[in-house]
Amino acid sequence: MVITKNISLQTKGDCDIIDITTQVQQQLSEAGVNDGTVTVFITGSTAGVTTIENEPGLIADFKAMWERVIPKNGEYRHDRAWGEGNGYSHVRASLLGASLVVPFNDKRLSLGTWQQLVVVDFDNRPRSRQVLLQITGE
Repeated sequence: MVITKNISLQTKGDCDIIDITTQVQQQLSEAGVNDGTVTVFITGSTAGVTTIENEPGLIADFKAMWERVIPKNGEYRHDRAWGEGNGYSHVRASLLGASLVVPFNDKRLSLGTWQQLVVVDFDNRPRSRQVLLQITGE
């Protein structure tokens, strides 16, 4: 059985990190599937999904890491082509990745104690985001 669900988000951009664990778990609980996997996919090319411990110190470290690795003020050819100034956000999102597969048992996500599912919006402005969930199992 395959069931597709959707989560709509409003983000602030600028490495906004949004915990979607509760929303994913709710959609999974309502899907009528006991065991399987859920694919979490963010549409768009300037955001990604991952797991993290949603703790303020770690969130600050995570954001600082992106600035060290892929700085906003770097030179990006995308910016010259389109003039949007968000070339860095495309590079960051492609490195993080647009999807994640999470197993579940008895309608419960199989996450670690301190592990949350998050969307990271790297764009340089607020955005409306769609997270697609594809639930597969029995």
